[in-house]
Amino acid sequence: MTSELKKKARYFLTTLMKSYPDAKTELDYDKSDPWQLLVVVSLSAQTTDKAVNLISPALFKRFKHVEDFARARPEDIEPYIKTLGLFRNKAKNLCKAAQKIVHDFNGKVPHDRHLLESLAGVGQKTSAVIVANAFNIQAIAVDTHVARVAFRLGLTKNHAPAKIESELSELFPKNMLSVAHMTLILHGRRVCKAQKPHCSICVVQNTCPREGVTVWQ
Repeated sequence: MTSELKKKARYFLTTLMKSYPDAKTELDYDKSDPWQLLVVVSLSAQTTDKAVNLISPALFKRFKHVEDFARARPEDIEPYIKTLGLFRNKAKNLCKAAQKIVHDFNGKVPHDRHLLESLAGVGQKTSAVIVANAFNIQAIAVDTHVARVAFRLGLTKNHAPAKIESELSELFPKNMLSVAHMTLILHGRRVCKAQKPHCSICVVQNTCPREGVTVWQ
């Protein structure tokens, strides 16, 4: 990583942060319960946060604690999440993850990313979101929005999430990784959209190289 690229990354981040001063996850969950965070993040895969927020109140009213999920069968959970994509697989993974947490981790969601990723349905992105939001451990999760924005800004040439996370973790200050995650997500959702990014209203439009962008508004 060159010092010039690090300087550029910090400029982009600090400038974008001014547009999203209260950047935080848009998923609804009990902030005191890491298990609820694990559930909603897992459910948000290949669907929207809004869709998850619509079904989560009823889900958590029926299954209040990780032990309730551990005792449940996938078919017990499915009716509550059937509006989400891949709901059968997600229900199965939630049961397995809950059982492992109860049996192997005394009912507590682990804060170690390697242990988190041993749980069914929990990959690198989900583990990063959990440690950052539940345990205040600096991490940058790479979803489609983060990957797209980072590529367009010229901060990475990779498309593999693991490689992008490694690069961004070196480029951004260590104490700003978590806020970088949410800032890039919100910018990707609201301005730097996949099909037609709104470059004309982007706060970094004059310095962004627009890598890979052929059509914009």
